[in-house]
Amino acid sequence: MANLWDTAGLQGNDRIVVPGDTVPRIFWNAVQQRGDTVWLREKELGIWRSWSWSQTGQAVREIAHGLMALGFERGETVSILANTVVEWVLADLAVLSCGGVCSGIYPTDAASQVHYLCEDSRTVLLFVEDDEQLDKALEVRDQLPLLRKIVVFDMDGLHGVQDERIIGLDALRALGREHLQQLPQALEQRVAAIQPEDLAILVYTSGTTGRPKGAMHSQRTLVTAMHGYNLTGPQDETDERMCFLPLCHIAERMGGEYFCLYAGSKLNFVENPDTVPENVREIAPTVAVAVPRVWEKFYSAVTIAIKESSRLQQLAYGWGLSVGMQVVDKVLAGQPVPSSLKLKFRIARVLALDNVRKMIGIHRARSCITGAAPISPDLVKWYMALGVPMAEVWGMTETGGISTYTPPDRIRPGKIGIAAPWNEVRIDPATGEILVRGPNVFMGYLNQPEKTAETIDAEGWLHTGDVGTVDDEGVFRITDRMKDIIITAGGKNVTPTEIENELKFSPYITDAVVIGDARPYLVVLIMIDQENVEKYAQDNDVPFSNYTSLTRAPEVRALIQAEVDRANTKFARVEQIKKFHLIESQLTAEDEELTPTMKLKRKLVQKKYAPQIDAMYVG
Repeated sequence: MANLWDTAGLQGNDRIVVPGDTVPRIFWNAVQQRGDTVWLREKELGIWRSWSWSQTGQAVREIAHGLMALGFERGETVSILANTVVEWVLADLAVLSCGGVCSGIYPTDAASQVHYLCEDSRTVLLFVEDDEQLDKALEVRDQLPLLRKIVVFDMDGLHGVQDERIIGLDALRALGREHLQQLPQALEQRVAAIQPEDLAILVYTSGTTGRPKGAMHSQRTLVTAMHGYNLTGPQDETDERMCFLPLCHIAERMGGEYFCLYAGSKLNFVENPDTVPENVREIAPTVAVAVPRVWEKFYSAVTIAIKESSRLQQLAYGWGLSVGMQVVDKVLAGQPVPSSLKLKFRIARVLALDNVRKMIGIHRARSCITGAAPISPDLVKWYMALGVPMAEVWGMTETGGISTYTPPDRIRPGKIGIAAPWNEVRIDPATGEILVRGPNVFMGYLNQPEKTAETIDAEGWLHTGDVGTVDDEGVFRITDRMKDIIITAGGKNVTPTEIENELKFSPYITDAVVIGDARPYLVVLIMIDQENVEKYAQDNDVPFSNYTSLTRAPEVRALIQAEVDRANTKFARVEQIKKFHLIESQLTAEDEELTPTMKLKRKLVQKKYAPQIDAMYVG
């Protein structure tokens, strides 16, 4: 596989890249070590702007001194309410360098959620991105007596604001420069005083089954993961990464910001979530990390583009993909790839597959990494057939990100790999639940000791809530969430995730939630892919006036029925979908039905769409 897929460099070693036993000490050592080398890049008004390590260090130093000038003390909490922008990283590193605790808030959260998160974390300073996020903060500010100051990243449109409790980031940096002149050693003293066991960050988990829980991570757990990631998928200063997932999610915070800080990989920030397909082609990451929703969108775009291409292009793609799949079959079976097939694969790449990779933006990627949600095994094979190994990883907020990973020579589509070397992973023989133990496991939930006790047992094992299996080679597989397993009225256990993944492999389906607990058969709620279904409707003269009318069009329902029928062929009769309902509202990250990583919330949609679900069982 390495010869065909250019996976050289994917095996790690335990060499310490940058010394330090806390994130701030590693950061400041990296600044000194890397100097004028570029670390961060962002696109503003169509032009890419670079931040060297030295420039980043200067900005972080000024912000940190500005925080100290405002009276910020060790152990206090600062929250950040912003999209994924460079300033997020600068503020985060400044807070940690001061010995503080940093907590992220999703920019899609409502004012009431901002209030709860700031109150629960005892936030004393709040960074907000712009006037839109500032409005949320101002709406609840009077209910937060501990909140002393609001710092605004982008003051455009706010220059006339006269409020002593609001300050722009530039003004904070100017304040920091004054403080630096008066107390030039203050930051170094703060950094030196930080201990590995100190609380570093709060990552709030979903509140779909109750109020959000603040997962506490110490400096030690973060450094454990930083070192560990370089054992399983090493990177260096030549690597290009794309930063676009929410930084308040553990995936981008740990696998993006902190790991790139340690390894030195360039971190490229997209303009906004809508420009990811365009920006990824410009960035051409050498290691591409994304959630399944993104990989599904890329596949859908290629599928639709191929349908519109010339007959010759379709034939070239079809032949090239079939050759790629033959290689994949050999590799997954552990069999040698014949020289004749290797030659055909090289020709297939020249004729078609390399162009597909360029279209997606992964032509320089030596690997693609997927996590945070289950992914269709067929989708993994498709990317492998293009010539890029796709590695599944698994972990949780509570495990500091990755707990299992997939070595390049042990890819098993549908499985999450082997235990990462920095933690133990096992299956509870009584329940089938996946358990994790190690120095990467979190400190517990803030202000919720009872929830912590429910999650971490007396022997230190974290109960993940995922049910799975492990084979003789130590490769794990998740069958489902314990709370999501469906037991039909006939007593049959069904794992809905596998069925949902098969449905999401369709270019016309973005997400799906299978229902059937204590019911006679399975039904599904489906969220269509707006762009691809609209194009289908236009190409086939299907009339529609808005999103709702699109979902109600008989031709669209027939299109989705065909996709359901295709998926049903993969499953036993009792696991097949009998009926479906198309969600008629166009959902965005701001809607309560979706998580910040754009997944449908199973329990919430089952409750919200109960009448539609019941209707599918009538008669």
